[in-house]
Amino acid sequence: MDRGRAPEGSSEQLLSAAHAQFREGRFERAEELYGRYLEHCACSVPGKDSHDLATALNNRGQIKYLRVDFYEAMDDYTAAIEAKPDFEVPYYNRGLILYRLGFFDEAMKDFKKVLELNPNFEDASLSLKQTILDKEEKLKRNY
Repeated sequence: MDRGRAPEGSSEQLLSAAHAQFREGRFERAEELYGRYLEHCACSVPGKDSHDLATALNNRGQIKYLRVDFYEAMDDYTAAIEAKPDFEVPYYNRGLILYRLGFFDEAMKDFKKVLELNPNFEDASLSLKQTILDKEEKLKRNY
């Protein structure tokens, strides 16, 4: 395969190649492949596997998060949630960004949704507790 071009073929091949690049930390290439996969999905018949679509969007969001493109990352996390509303990971990831940006109420909603979907999601539980503490501290300081 020509390393300069995205693989041709099925959406499954694109997704597999994107995941491989993501796992190897080749984020620029992974982002390109996720984009190709998402374009392929948009052009194909409805009813694509919502888990694959949501995972691709979530992972592309992670790449944008690592680049500190928070709003673009949140767009991908929100799209992942729309694709698969019972997938807790993009709620958690979006909640982390909302927390970092100081949008504590919105972050708490996302963390609570994660725990509704998966009560054993320990990081979400810890993040929710920290968000509540930080919101209270912010109110005490009146800013």
